[in-house]
Amino acid sequence: MNVDPGRQLRAIARLTVSIRLAVSALVLTAILLTAALSSLLWWRTAEAASRQLASTINEQIVAAVRKEVAAIVDEARAAHTAIRTLFLQNVLDTREADKREFVFLSQLQSQATISWVAFGWPDGSFFAAHKLGDRRLEMMEISLTDHAGERRIDEYEVVPGDIEFANRRFEPTDFRVADRAWFKTGLAAGEPEWFKVIDHPTGERPSIAFAGPIDVYQERQGVLAIVIEYTRLARFLSQLEVGRTGTAFIIDGSGELVAAPDREADELHVAKGDTTLLPLARMALVKAGEDGRKEAWRSRLTSAGAAYEVALTPLPFPGWSLATVIPEAEFLGPVETTLHRLLLGLAIGVVLAALASAALARSIIAAPLSRVVGELRHVEAFALEQVRRHPSRLKEIASLSGAIAEMAAGLSAFRKFIPADLVRSLLQQGVEAKPGGSIQELSVMFVDIAGFTGLSERLGDRVVPLLSRYLDLASEAVVANGGTIDKFIGDAVMAFWGAPQPQADHALRCRRAALGCRSAIAAWGLADDLGQPLQIRIGINSGRMLVGNIGSELRLNYTVIGDAVNVASRLEGANKSYGTQILIGEATERLARGAIITREIDSIAVYGREEGFAVYELVGLLGEDGGETLDWIVRYGQGLANYRARRFAAAVADFEAVLNMRGPDRPAELMRDRCRQLVESAPDVAWRPVAALTTK
Repeated sequence: MNVDPGRQLRAIARLTVSIRLAVSALVLTAILLTAALSSLLWWRTAEAASRQLASTINEQIVAAVRKEVAAIVDEARAAHTAIRTLFLQNVLDTREADKREFVFLSQLQSQATISWVAFGWPDGSFFAAHKLGDRRLEMMEISLTDHAGERRIDEYEVVPGDIEFANRRFEPTDFRVADRAWFKTGLAAGEPEWFKVIDHPTGERPSIAFAGPIDVYQERQGVLAIVIEYTRLARFLSQLEVGRTGTAFIIDGSGELVAAPDREADELHVAKGDTTLLPLARMALVKAGEDGRKEAWRSRLTSAGAAYEVALTPLPFPGWSLATVIPEAEFLGPVETTLHRLLLGLAIGVVLAALASAALARSIIAAPLSRVVGELRHVEAFALEQVRRHPSRLKEIASLSGAIAEMAAGLSAFRKFIPADLVRSLLQQGVEAKPGGSIQELSVMFVDIAGFTGLSERLGDRVVPLLSRYLDLASEAVVANGGTIDKFIGDAVMAFWGAPQPQADHALRCRRAALGCRSAIAAWGLADDLGQPLQIRIGINSGRMLVGNIGSELRLNYTVIGDAVNVASRLEGANKSYGTQILIGEATERLARGAIITREIDSIAVYGREEGFAVYELVGLLGEDGGETLDWIVRYGQGLANYRARRFAAAVADFEAVLNMRGPDRPAELMRDRCRQLVESAPDVAWRPVAALTTK
């Protein structure tokens, strides 16, 4: 049954719809997602409210702690001022034991946060009232004269409205108030100041002390210290409700813990509060930097996969900060539970809608677009013959597919005029189509047909098939070895290696291509109009040359230029003088030495240059010829050495030996005849073993 293609296209056109209609179908599906977006908005709102709640809790805690620390500081200052005033007004003498004990004990009883009231005399004697929790007190004295080396301790029981003496005992002690920083500094100071104190007569108890000198009638009596142990702060922190599982810490400027919540902590019990969340507080202190020590700072930190709200607030005591750490799950947990239930219901509806919309989008939009993208990939790869037109129910996609097919047809006409691989490589490297280049070390090769001018005159337009086949073989050899075909110049082929893709072995690749070109032409049996095998000449050279887009803004050619390129062209022509097929320069021979077999032919100065350089004939790849092949090369090199040393007769013998070993060999014949002439007419002292080529 025959089907009219035009009728098919018209039928397809009637079935096509606008892409906007297809997008509308997707929008209808997206409406189902509105609920999810609403849930997200609700979540954000609830999260903001929860964070505001956490902020409020934190503000309340901060206010309470700041008030407590300020009260502690004020109590210490007030106690110090009260006792100091009694001494200054001579109401109390520092040596009156009974009155001194009464005053010190009354301060401990009246100020709940004070742990010690201590006094040190200039002679090193020490007296203190010390709180032992909430139910006991002790008075202690360390004298340098009475009971030296011992600490006298009077212990008292606290009863409602009074205290009762319990016992007296003496204990050995090595405590020396004269060695303590608060005493030494206070004895020399003019006003009281704060100190951090660790060592006490009862052992190590981290504390702060407000200590300063006592002067009576301008005579320094000693140093009075009001001491608050950190355990009192720990007990106060335990009274704060920081959520259900949060906590608060007081830390100093170096990150050291001052107090963590502990209900049992006092002067008798070391603070053992929970410090699990302390690393987060220290992390916040580091993150906040100096700003966190001067003003309130807040952030969200994570640890072990959990998130926490952490806040830092400076306290009235110098260098202290309050750190509150509240687990985020504590105030976001109920919100998350409700949201999870809502999302579960939404997910079921969304999945069903998504499946339906996905099937619709795939059949109408995704699949046709994927096919069109595949055709664009063919265009990108210059595989233009593989581009096909794809009909679609969407007008826009059908038009796009048709435009791509027409573009591919147009580009096909130009593909044979430009090297597709080169264009693809330049695009991959992002090389812009504008003049520019760089100096690089590359290898370049020139190939042409020997006697092509006469051949083309004899054959006329019949030379085209022969020339085409020759250029195909040369091009295949270049591409097979990773080379870039620069241009065709009549019968000449110019190619280079090492750009645009870097090739460390560009010299070896170039020589492989030359040998491959020679072998391919011989294998195909290309012959001229006289039936003689087609002869080619190849010149190869390596060196630093300019490579890039050379030309103008209107017309560019990705090519190489420079002296090294010119030398390669001259070497191709030098084959005619030496009767060789492949000549290479010094740099090329050096770069691939050990992988190829070469013969140094001569030192020449090409047309346009006075300086001479060594020229080598490329014989083959190492391992392809037997050991006997090297004998005539060695003998030729010996003859060349004798020629350069002016031993012309010996050189003649060497070149004759090469001819006997190899048979006809144009370079050996040329060098032999040159040496014979030099034997007959000895050269002057200015003679150089360099042959000057007078033609390009």
